[in-house]
Amino acid sequence: MDNRFKLQFQASKDGQLLREAISRFGISKRGLTSIKYNGGALLVNGEERTVRHVLKCGDEVTVLFPPEEFSEGLIVEHRDLPILYEDDAFLILDKPPFMNIIPSREHPTGSLANYIGGYFEKQGIHSTVHIVTRLDRDTSGIVCIAKHSHIHHLMGLAQKRNLINKQYEAIVHGHLKETEKSIIAPIGRKETSIIEREVRPDGQFSHTDVLVLKRGYTKTMEPVTHVRLKLHTGRTHQIRVHMAHIGHPLVGDELYGGSRAILNRQALHCVLLELEHPLTGQPLRFTSEVLEPMRNLLNN
Repeated sequence: MDNRFKLQFQASKDGQLLREAISRFGISKRGLTSIKYNGGALLVNGEERTVRHVLKCGDEVTVLFPPEEFSEGLIVEHRDLPILYEDDAFLILDKPPFMNIIPSREHPTGSLANYIGGYFEKQGIHSTVHIVTRLDRDTSGIVCIAKHSHIHHLMGLAQKRNLINKQYEAIVHGHLKETEKSIIAPIGRKETSIIEREVRPDGQFSHTDVLVLKRGYTKTMEPVTHVRLKLHTGRTHQIRVHMAHIGHPLVGDELYGGSRAILNRQALHCVLLELEHPLTGQPLRFTSEVLEPMRNLLNN
């Protein structure tokens, strides 16, 4: 059985070069080189052809990508995955808090990637783990996983073109005065830390939109605000840095000035992911509800 990832379609007109016909799938020059030399193939009516082959209307075209090697060193673990959606291109998952996206030297097991590896093994999916959208360890909510490097490539292009809409909800310290606010402030690495980021003049352009959903108080009468956030850029710790920058750090985010007195993680959840399917162009929309401990922070 051939388990290589493939794309199939019918040629729609006479005289078109195979190279031109497959260009609509966004295959990069590097991808074509890999297909040619690393075990892939371009087939027309079941016969291998080069990119210079001239197609006839109705020809059956198959693009076979090279087989993928599973990530060396990734420890496979088995656990039920919180799957929101799945097809041949990707997985959409609802990540719980307190779970890394990928393993680290200090924590080689227990990450989402470990469990995806186990899921791929069980399902007979011959692929490595391609993370499209990332969340911090303590952040919960929607993440997107590509099942093949070509899908990962296409999703990366969509992200660069700002075609993927991600929105979050958070509980922050204090009461925001404005109901809506755009934070445009450059973010870079803090010179004294390899982890922490900060707003700095030489940082990368960063843009976050904030919408107040509710102002209230905790059970101890501390003022907090429930906000909805839309990312226009995807910098490391962007929401956490921007909210701390305007004086309203996330509840539970000790790294950026928040307190863990009422929640033992940053109060941040990815609630919405909107994108176009990388192969069909179909618009897709996924949602996830804020988890109860975070939802219950506002007492009134």
